[in-house]
Amino acid sequence: MTPAVVVAGAALFVAFVVLYNGLVRARQRVREAWSAIDVQLQRRASLIPNLVESVKGYAAYERDTLRRVVEARTALGAAHTPSAAARANDDLTGALGTFFAIAEAYPDLKATERFAQLQTDLTDTENQVAFARNYYNGAVEAYNIKVQSFPGMLVAGPFGFPPAEFFAADPKNP
Repeated sequence: MTPAVVVAGAALFVAFVVLYNGLVRARQRVREAWSAIDVQLQRRASLIPNLVESVKGYAAYERDTLRRVVEARTALGAAHTPSAAARANDDLTGALGTFFAIAEAYPDLKATERFAQLQTDLTDTENQVAFARNYYNGAVEAYNIKVQSFPGMLVAGPFGFPPAEFFAADPKNP
């Protein structure tokens, strides 16, 4: 074996290791970013029971709206992929929008400190979900570029690096 063949083989091996490790790092960033979204979605979901409890005393409050909020929260907890979580999150956002619109008709409810604090906490969490979604989608974009472009695609396919899903918001529910 000539020195040129050994050097070429070693260069190919080093290139493979660099590509593979770059894909591993990018995939890990996607997982870490998804974890940040998941934490915020769980925080949001944990606020819902308190919100529902704070309005139960208002007998005239629409039960159908409360049911829709609870069902949307349950669906969000059951979502295990970014696309399912995005759909469930959009449903919960819509249900909460209706919930708070109806709450406007109950000045006594709006005036309670507990309800106001929960509304603030939910708004805060919405902002955190938006930030986490942006970070996640950026990590997914960087990873997918590595997976789908040359020469990364030569390593990605055979070694189990599929493209990642974006966490997309429903255009009807920005």
